[in-house]
Amino acid sequence: MQNSQIHEVVKELKTAVAAWNIPIVTEISRRRRDPFKVLISTVLSLRTKDETTAAASHRLYRLAETPERMLELSERQIAEAIYPVGFYRTKAGNILQICRELVSRFDGRVPDDLETLLGLKGVGRKTANLVLTLGYGKAGICVDTHVHRISNRLGYVKTKTPEQTEFALRKKLPAEYWIIYNDLLVAFGQNLCKPVSPFCSRCPVRIFCSRVGVIHSR
Repeated sequence: MQNSQIHEVVKELKTAVAAWNIPIVTEISRRRRDPFKVLISTVLSLRTKDETTAAASHRLYRLAETPERMLELSERQIAEAIYPVGFYRTKAGNILQICRELVSRFDGRVPDDLETLLGLKGVGRKTANLVLTLGYGKAGICVDTHVHRISNRLGYVKTKTPEQTEFALRKKLPAEYWIIYNDLLVAFGQNLCKPVSPFCSRCPVRIFCSRVGVIHSR
C-alpha cells in the first residue's frame, strides 16, 4: 500500500465501521469522558473479549466509580466483580495498586502524560495511549493486536511487534487520524480482517491492501 492511500483507507473504514459495534472502552468513553473509567476498563480488557469486559466494567462501577471509592473495596471484592475477565485476580491487585498511586501521588486524578501513565502498575503503552486519546482527547496512537496485524497486512508498515508498529505509525500516519485509528482497525479486525482467513472478498479496502502474510481468505 502506498503512503498516500491511507486517506482513502481511513475514509472507507469510517463508512464500514458505522455498521459494527465499537470497542467497549470507546463506548464507555462516549457515555462520559472519564479518564479513570477508560483506564480501569482498558486494564480489564487485556486478553478479554469485549462483551466480558463490558459486563465486568458495569459490575465494578456499580461498586465504585472513583479511585477513592475503589480503595474501600477488598481485592477479593474486586476480583469477584470482574470475574471472568482474563487474569482477574492479578488485575484486581493491579487495580488496587493503581488506585493507591492515583490517590497518594496525584490527588485521585489520572495523569494525562504518557510517561507518567506508564509508571503505574499494570499499565503498558496500549493502555496509556487509550487513556490519552479516549480519556483526554489528546494525540496518541494505541496499538493492539488488530492495529499491529492490519497495519502490516496492508503493507503500511513493516514491523515485528506492536511497540515497533506504534513508533512506525507515529512517523508516517497523519496526525488527524491518530485518535481514531485504533477504533477503526479494531472494529475492522473483529468483523472482517480476521487473523486467520480474513473476509477479503467483502473487504472495503482490498484494492489498497498488499495482503502481507495472507495465505487463505474468504
